[in-house]
Amino acid sequence: MPQVEPDQRRSARVGARSGRGGGVPRLFDAVLLDRDGTLIEDVPYNGDPQRVRPMPGARAALDALRAAGLRLAVVTNQSGLAKGLFTEAQLGLVHARVEQLLGPFDAWLVCPHDDEDRCDCRKPAPKLIHAAARRLGTTPQRCVLIGDIGRDVTAALAAGAQAVLVPTPVTRSAETSAAPWVAEDLATAVAEILRRQTAIAPPADRPTAPSVAPPSPVAVGTVSPPPVGAGPTRSSRPGGGTGTVLVVRSDSAGDVVVTGPGIRAVAAHARRVVLLCGPRGRAAADLLPGVDTVVVHQLPWIDPVPAPVTGPDIAVLTATLAAINADEAIIFTSYHQSPLPLALLLRTVGVERISAISDDYPGSLLDVRHRVPVGVPEPERALSLAAAAGYPLPPDDEPALRLRPVPPPPARAGVPGYVVLHPGSAAQSRGLPPDLAADIVRTLVEAGHRVVVTGGPDEVALTAQVAGGIAVDLGGGTELADLAAIVAGAAAVIVGNTGPAHLAAAYGVPVVSLFAPTVPFGQWGPWRVPTVRLGDPDAPCRGTRAATCPVPGHPCLSGIRPGEVLTALTLLGVAPTRPPMLAEAATLAGSGR
Repeated sequence: MPQVEPDQRRSARVGARSGRGGGVPRLFDAVLLDRDGTLIEDVPYNGDPQRVRPMPGARAALDALRAAGLRLAVVTNQSGLAKGLFTEAQLGLVHARVEQLLGPFDAWLVCPHDDEDRCDCRKPAPKLIHAAARRLGTTPQRCVLIGDIGRDVTAALAAGAQAVLVPTPVTRSAETSAAPWVAEDLATAVAEILRRQTAIAPPADRPTAPSVAPPSPVAVGTVSPPPVGAGPTRSSRPGGGTGTVLVVRSDSAGDVVVTGPGIRAVAAHARRVVLLCGPRGRAAADLLPGVDTVVVHQLPWIDPVPAPVTGPDIAVLTATLAAINADEAIIFTSYHQSPLPLALLLRTVGVERISAISDDYPGSLLDVRHRVPVGVPEPERALSLAAAAGYPLPPDDEPALRLRPVPPPPARAGVPGYVVLHPGSAAQSRGLPPDLAADIVRTLVEAGHRVVVTGGPDEVALTAQVAGGIAVDLGGGTELADLAAIVAGAAAVIVGNTGPAHLAAAYGVPVVSLFAPTVPFGQWGPWRVPTVRLGDPDAPCRGTRAATCPVPGHPCLSGIRPGEVLTALTLLGVAPTRPPMLAEAATLAGSGR
């Protein structure tokens, strides 16, 4: 029989209830815009207001953002000041002309330096984005930046903001490939920003499910799951509110983590939340706020190495679904998975209302058939499905990955503030080449960083090789909750496209993402956390979804230089914790001598 276990942490779910009343959840408070090539035509070192020409459709696009209540700021590099090609007064006249043509902006943030000045405000450094967010009374995570070159995208992501690239003739093809979100012009970018903002709000034709107060706090270990089959039905709920909602994400640990915001949205309104997940996601399910009961069953139409579909197994699953006695089900899937086999089983056991994202025609299997464009971040997909089903995230709960608190990291990891390197992955195509990972460790340790290497039970040899006697090797000795504790204590995490990247995002830890482009970065990259992406976005494996590297030599990651990782940490504001050391001294320090 599948496992049915209590989560026992509903009282500790993160995020206040929606009891404040009013308001809608918001992904964005503000839009930041590059100037030259984005708002106005790029005239090099322009100090003449008469040469200002708006980009096509710019005024209408900006007015749409203003009408939606979004604040606007310009973040621009103007090295012409450092070069003496125009004065601050002339720059002020140019900006006055921009506002005359395009309307007012809430803030202007200008870097007056040249590259040789090595300042901390010139994009791709993120300081202008942080400063703009402060001026606008928000955080970078609630900002989206629109720009036309890679420097704009890098600065935004390093601050934790989202970024839209609108290419122009000066944009390099590699910059376009690496960007998480690309739009053909400013108007298209703005339309998608507004669509995403609206997508996580409840639909106008369906009332939001009434919110409920959280249960009274109880001591961990004293809660038992309700008797199987004893869950109250919708009609038995006072006021007719939603009773038991079954939420489903049958996939890996990382997939369960990125679905957390959508599940949290459901939990803000439902009286009981049951999560159906697969064995690979069970440990992550324990970390999710808002879940009352976890049901574990492998779904052979979801798992990448599926078990055979058998009559007895489907009979067990059907009986288990019937015993949950759910009033409603919300099936969360990735963009390449189908919710329809499970929807069919749920229909046969009498679930009244079923919601899912489905491009395939569902017939009568779904009551809410939701559509999401390709490329939308997985957590936003989950939030938009929950909202379409009538369960928006409360406006006083931040749209972000979030997990329950974890204990301090183990003593072996050292004092928090170390850098975590996680070289492996369940999908070989997304793991780091071991020699590269070992070179990164040596470079970081010699620069003065304390490095902790992590890995699963089957990665002990890998982590020993990568740690090389100069970093702390915690390979094989950590369950997911222990790994989460180690990640939560880190200053940054260096990792491929795998679960620990999402753990880092959930605990607000910056990520150096060594991202294999087998899946879209915009959909699977770390969400709403400071990030620097490295790796070849145009490698032949791009878009293949391959679990095993299909190209000899792993070219998407093997070309990364360790010095790039060191630079990425600097962009993220992560400084060494001790003086630089020679390789010999680093080896002695790692061995404890």
